[in-house]
Amino acid sequence: MPLANSYAAFDPKSPMKSFKFERRNLGPADVQIDILFCGVCHSDLHTINGDWGPQNYPLVPGHEIVGRVESIGNKVGKYKVGDLVGVGCFVDSCRSCAPCKDGEQQYCEKGAMFTYGAQDANGGFTQGGYSTKIVVDENYVLSIPDGIPLANAAPLLCAGITTYSPLKHWNVKKGDKVGVVGLGGLGHMAVKLAAAMGAEVTVFSTSENKKADAMKLGAHNFVVTKNPDQLKSAANTLNLILDTVSAGHDYNLYLNLLKKDGTMVLLGLPAPQAVSAGSVIMKRRSLAGSLIGGIPETQEMLNFCAKHKISADIEVIPMDKINESFVRMLKGDVHYRFVIDLASLK
Repeated sequence: MPLANSYAAFDPKSPMKSFKFERRNLGPADVQIDILFCGVCHSDLHTINGDWGPQNYPLVPGHEIVGRVESIGNKVGKYKVGDLVGVGCFVDSCRSCAPCKDGEQQYCEKGAMFTYGAQDANGGFTQGGYSTKIVVDENYVLSIPDGIPLANAAPLLCAGITTYSPLKHWNVKKGDKVGVVGLGGLGHMAVKLAAAMGAEVTVFSTSENKKADAMKLGAHNFVVTKNPDQLKSAANTLNLILDTVSAGHDYNLYLNLLKKDGTMVLLGLPAPQAVSAGSVIMKRRSLAGSLIGGIPETQEMLNFCAKHKISADIEVIPMDKINESFVRMLKGDVHYRFVIDLASLK
């Protein structure tokens, strides 16, 4: 069994620390990956803290993984040793339900096997990309195209596909007006992708201090949500809103910015809140949600990013800075995604 060096959480409160563990032996359809970079997602911290339910520890987070194939099973046909590849938020699914057959494995009716913290086929639990190696079935591995800097490609495996998928599902095209709520790891990718699709992009933020960044990323308009006049001017103007905020906020404020038949898509997971029926009914608006993307769409997104020279804005850190990076992430002190250089563990 290949030995992996990693950082793991040993309980919900203590700092992460060094941890060595064995990956599973290479199966016939498996790809063993030498992990080079792994993005740091806010959901990593939510999971460690048990915000979404009890966890099994030690827990190795990380689902924005890029690396190089170092060995393959004897039935692998998609990859060869030396290929640059990625692994996103899940590493298996039932493969037989309707969503799986449609290439939307994230909606697997039996539950996709997430990259870390999920029970695996052998009765153990999956461990993620804050580690030096991972073994994954070739059908759940992505090819990283030429033209995307490898470290900058890592966040595309979560932040990139989470924002690309709703843009494609709701058929965003040239001339559409798209709102982006929040300018963090998800929001900055939403702006880049929507602009590349030809949309007129408006960023909504609680303060003016992100305006320069928003415009640099490709936004056309910027609205301070605490300014009533700016909000009034944006009312009934948008085809689609991508709401990337995971903290509590007022959905109704944004629903009223949609045109007739417009849709607001939730990408974050704030606490439950009330929605005004009138905000939806009076303009035939829709409030929807979207979860990452399937393997085919994730590959499509990576190819789109390579074609349009899009990647994430990142700050690269060594593994031993992860606890410090969590503190900074909670303060919003990152533009816009931390990425761990796994060479620091080798």
